[in-house]
Amino acid sequence: MPFAQLVIGPPGSGKSTYCDGMNQFMSAIGRKCSVVNLDPANDHTSYPCALDVRNLVTLEEIMKDDELGPNGAVLYALEELEQNFQWLEDGLKGLGGSADCEICDSEDYVLFDCPGQVELFTHHSSLRNIFYRIQKLGYRVLPPSAVEPCDRTVLTNVCFQLVALHLTDSYSLTLPSLFISTLLLSLRAMLQMDLPHLNVLTKIDKLSTYAPLPFNLDFYTEVQDLTYLMPYLAKESPRMQSGKYEGLNKAIIELVEDFGLVSFETLAVEDKKSMMTLLQAIDRAGGYAFGAAEGANDTVWQVAMREGMNTMDIRDVQERWLDRKDEFDEMGRRALEEEAQARDAPSLTDDAGDEDDDDVEELERHFPDSGVNVVRRS
Repeated sequence: MPFAQLVIGPPGSGKSTYCDGMNQFMSAIGRKCSVVNLDPANDHTSYPCALDVRNLVTLEEIMKDDELGPNGAVLYALEELEQNFQWLEDGLKGLGGSADCEICDSEDYVLFDCPGQVELFTHHSSLRNIFYRIQKLGYRVLPPSAVEPCDRTVLTNVCFQLVALHLTDSYSLTLPSLFISTLLLSLRAMLQMDLPHLNVLTKIDKLSTYAPLPFNLDFYTEVQDLTYLMPYLAKESPRMQSGKYEGLNKAIIELVEDFGLVSFETLAVEDKKSMMTLLQAIDRAGGYAFGAAEGANDTVWQVAMREGMNTMDIRDVQERWLDRKDEFDEMGRRALEEEAQARDAPSLTDDAGDEDDDDVEELERHFPDSGVNVVRRS
C-alpha cells in the first residue's frame, strides 16, 4: 500500500467524479485500487467506498451538537480525525490485506477524496498533518529470501508515496481574473501541502461550450508570460482600468511568475487517452513509474501505461477538445458503432473448429495403431 493520490480542490471541481472514474480506469488496467472518503459532508458517494470518515464523524452531528455552520463543521471534523488517527491507520492497513499478513499483502493504490473547503489546503493544518502521518504507514518486503511463510522480520518501514492532485474547473480559463485567482490558490496549496503536486484542469471537454479563449491552451497550462493578460483584465471590468488595480494585478502576476511552480495538466474524465496521460504524469510524480509493481503478465493497458504509448500532449488536447471537437466526436461515435457491430456479428471460429476436429478423426482412421502408448506426467 505504498502509493496514493490526495484529491483536493474547490467545490464543484469534480473530485468525487474523478475518484469514481480513476477507480474504474485502474481496475481496467489491472491495478488494485481503493477509494477513501475523507469528506464528512459526502453522504452519497458514486464510487465503492473502502473507508468512510462518516463512520467516525458526520457533518450533521457536529452542526447539531456544537452549533457550527457547514464550513466550521468540516474544519472541526478534520481536527477530530487528526485526534483519532488510529481509526484511519487501522482502516488503511486493512485495505487489500489477508489473514496471513495484512501488511505484506496490502498493495492497494489508494485515492483520498478530500473535502472542498479551500481553507483545509491553504492554511488550516489538520489535513496536512494527517497526510504527514499517513506517509509513515508504508511497508515493503526486503529482497527475496528463503523465508517461508511470511516473516515479519523481513519488513522494513518506508514512506507512503503521496501525490497531491489539485483539481480546478476549466471554466476558470474563460475570465482572466478567475484564472489569476486560480493560480494564486494553486500556488498556496502547493506551498501548504509540501508534497509532490499536480494541478489539473478538469472538464476540459466542456471548454468549447464557453466563450473563445484569447490564447491557445498551452498559454494557460504552461503559465507563460502572464503580462499578456493585462489588457484583458482591464477590459473585464471598468474598475480594473484604474491605476490602483493595474498595479495590484501586476504585482500578483510577478509573484506567481517569480515562484515558477504552477503548471496544469488537463482531464476529460470520460476519455481514455486523457485519463491515461494524467495517470502517467501522476506515476512519474509519485515514483510509481520507476518501481516494479507490475510484472511479466501485464495486460496491453499496463504495458501502454509503462511505456508512455498513445498519450496526448497539449497540442493534441487543443485539437481534440477545441479546434476539431465535433470531428473527433463523430469519429468516436463511428468507432463505437463498428465495435458494436463486430461484437454482434456471428462467430465463424466455432464452426471452423468443429470441421478441423472432423478432419483429424478421419485421418486417424486411415493410420494403423503404432503400438506405442504415451503416458504424460501431470
